[in-house]
Amino acid sequence: MIKRSNAVWTVVGTTAVLLSGYLLYKEIRTISLTELADSLKAISVIHWILAGLSTLGAYAALAWYDRIAMAHLGKKISWWFIALCSFTTYALAHNIGASVFSGAVVRYRAYRSKGMTPQEIGILIVFCSLTFVLGTLLASSVVLLFKPELLNRLISIEPWIAQVIAVILLTLIAFYVLGSIRQKMPLKLWSLSIDYPKLPIVARQLLAGPLELLCAAAIIYFALPAQNNPGYLIVLGIFLASFSLALLSHAPGGLGVLEVTFLAALPEMQKVDVLASLIVFRGLYLLLPFALAIVVVIAFEITQWIERSSK
Repeated sequence: MIKRSNAVWTVVGTTAVLLSGYLLYKEIRTISLTELADSLKAISVIHWILAGLSTLGAYAALAWYDRIAMAHLGKKISWWFIALCSFTTYALAHNIGASVFSGAVVRYRAYRSKGMTPQEIGILIVFCSLTFVLGTLLASSVVLLFKPELLNRLISIEPWIAQVIAVILLTLIAFYVLGSIRQKMPLKLWSLSIDYPKLPIVARQLLAGPLELLCAAAIIYFALPAQNNPGYLIVLGIFLASFSLALLSHAPGGLGVLEVTFLAALPEMQKVDVLASLIVFRGLYLLLPFALAIVVVIAFEITQWIERSSK
């Protein structure tokens, strides 16, 4: 079943990359490498630093996902181990894209070495995904409430409809919080039985989820020039839309999907500047962590091999 699912998502991801690549080519075929290099050089040192700090903030929030899940499970594992495991998981999963099981494999290998059972690891994975979904819903609802005109950049829709959507999203979150207050029965998902999280855990989820998205969007915001910049909330909203589309497409690293969405949603800005900001995002948030994650995985496997050999 896993092999069949992987094959399906590989086809979906490849199709998304090819289609997005074609659309992206139509948008940027007139841009020269010299223009792109000039746009990258125009980014100030302070903005490079802020983009770098935003990257650290995003991955710290992702590590918090795992930390919250551990607290829910009642497990005590060192913060540094959790941070390394989370960093490696997301750095690989964000880049691989089409393999929906890539993150699960990394977590399984790492947390099994700490004595966690397969079921506990399964609950942790689902819980982290739930934290991300909650963060996306909360961040999206706030953007749509304060910037309802945002959706007009992507589809033709009345602002009041966007605000209604925001209220619906907030209502869903409210029901989730209410379930925690009333301590609902355990959630059933396939063969997993997940205890309904207590209110302090839910509160942490509602902080960690949006924080990661806010920091990730800030990387792009700081890399964009000030001229014609629509503001952070608009950039955040476009990022949420593009990142969600990228996840749904299962394109590796959202290749092409992010670029096409941002170029379409920011018509007031120079295409070369938008493209440069996305190159910065890919470099700091995707490629550099990916390279470091490979080093961490190799080091972990060597350590495990040494431990097994010494027994």
